[in-house]
Amino acid sequence: MTTVSNSPADTTDDPLFPWLQSIAEGLINLKSGSNDVVSELNRLAFDCTRTFKNDIRYQNDFRFLKVWFLYMDGSSDFKSIFEEMQQCNICVQNAMLYESYAFFLEAKGMLRDARSIYQLGISRNAEPIERLKKGLTLFYERMTAIVNAGSEKKKIDSTVMLKSGESFINPWSASTITNLLQKMKHKLSKYKGYYLNAKAYPGKVAISTLSKSVRNKVIDIGSKKYQIIGCAGQGGFAQVFKAHVNSNPEDVVALKIQKPAFPWEFYMYRQLDMRIFGKERSSFGFVHRLDLYSDYSILVSDFLSHGTLQDAINSNAVIGGSMAEVLCIYYTIELLSMLEALHRSRILHGDFKPDNLLIRYARDDLTEDGFHDRTGPWEDQGLCLVDWGRGIDLSLFPEKTKFMGDCRTSGFRCIEMQENKPWTFQVDTYGLCVIVHMMLHNSYMETEKKMSSDGSYIYLPKAPFKRYWQTDLWKNLFSKLLNTSPDDDHIELLRSLRKSFQDYMCSKPQQIKELKQSLVKQRQSMCA
Repeated sequence: MTTVSNSPADTTDDPLFPWLQSIAEGLINLKSGSNDVVSELNRLAFDCTRTFKNDIRYQNDFRFLKVWFLYMDGSSDFKSIFEEMQQCNICVQNAMLYESYAFFLEAKGMLRDARSIYQLGISRNAEPIERLKKGLTLFYERMTAIVNAGSEKKKIDSTVMLKSGESFINPWSASTITNLLQKMKHKLSKYKGYYLNAKAYPGKVAISTLSKSVRNKVIDIGSKKYQIIGCAGQGGFAQVFKAHVNSNPEDVVALKIQKPAFPWEFYMYRQLDMRIFGKERSSFGFVHRLDLYSDYSILVSDFLSHGTLQDAINSNAVIGGSMAEVLCIYYTIELLSMLEALHRSRILHGDFKPDNLLIRYARDDLTEDGFHDRTGPWEDQGLCLVDWGRGIDLSLFPEKTKFMGDCRTSGFRCIEMQENKPWTFQVDTYGLCVIVHMMLHNSYMETEKKMSSDGSYIYLPKAPFKRYWQTDLWKNLFSKLLNTSPDDDHIELLRSLRKSFQDYMCSKPQQIKELKQSLVKQRQSMCA
């Protein structure tokens, strides 16, 4: 029987709230990889939908909509569930229903069905209708990319030519990556932790079986045995597993297993080792070794157990709240500091989003001094940027090179990508703006063109700021980062923005105290 958390708050007017709290706790515990946790979470989502599906109060509640999709994710009969959602009038006039289900179907490879769902929402004039139309356009673009990538006759070129005749490099094209790796093959082989094997993975446990059942399987890598405890993440080409080294529960690592083999991420981590030093280095993750086989690559890295910034955002969103502004400011300082250090080192991340930002907590209690200079316990507190498969090493390209290439990550395509213009650092700074927007508003950022005081047009977020927020800080951040050109000194801009947020935090000692309390509360809620 499902157990629902008791909340000290009065839930008379919102009986859904304690269910959402229990689901939020279940999502956090899901990282343990336990089958019992997964079963309990599926049961909880199912029981919640049964309890409130006919309650008119929740027909247009986004929180309840998310519970339905959680229930759907654990069921093989998802089509019947979507039909039931329509029969119960769950958000049937809202674009989010159709966009979310279309994404769900696309992830399963059901592309025709996904397209039909976009069209169904548009035919019903679900609001905002422009969001659905834009979503359908992006869907067609992704499908075109898949067709092009799968065509044996079409050669993927590393350059993109505009109508003006200008040529720009696509840093993510297969030919670009292949050419760069070929040129640095000798250098790569000398990096510490690089192990090349021309044969297929020879271990007793077949790598292909890990996607079906992972817990307690042991795989051999070099002279060590890695006991897999659970799945920590999954993408289109790779899976990340939590593992104990030689059955030692105190020695925990992350294994990123990718097919086809992909050494580029290892190269990027070694560039971080050589270019970023001191306390800044801990913000970018560490890799111990790469084993490169003919069929797979296995990347062994540090494992951080405290969840991601996306988890922190979700933990507030699922109960209808939002992140405390003092936390938003703190993490914004962290993000600005990260990009300042990265870009100063001529490195772009290329996939800057909250899923790739792991949370770090200090080993000792935080003090009220040391915040500004990140000394003492504050040095261990913060974020850690991982997943460097889309990383760009600017030192490998001619000075002032500009790029053309689309990350095709919904919600994170910078304005230049949206308008088919060349870009450089904007791939990261736009991602920073989206992350900040998600922390403040619990939603992806939508932008609009507005006329400025001098008659020119600038881009700004559509969503308004709350009156009690530090609106001057936020407006300055978005207006400047969304309206920079490739020739601007953006590193100085990142520094000045970081300093403005730091100065605000340090202007009143009470704010550091409030930040400490918020971080403790966040850790308790996410690690319960």
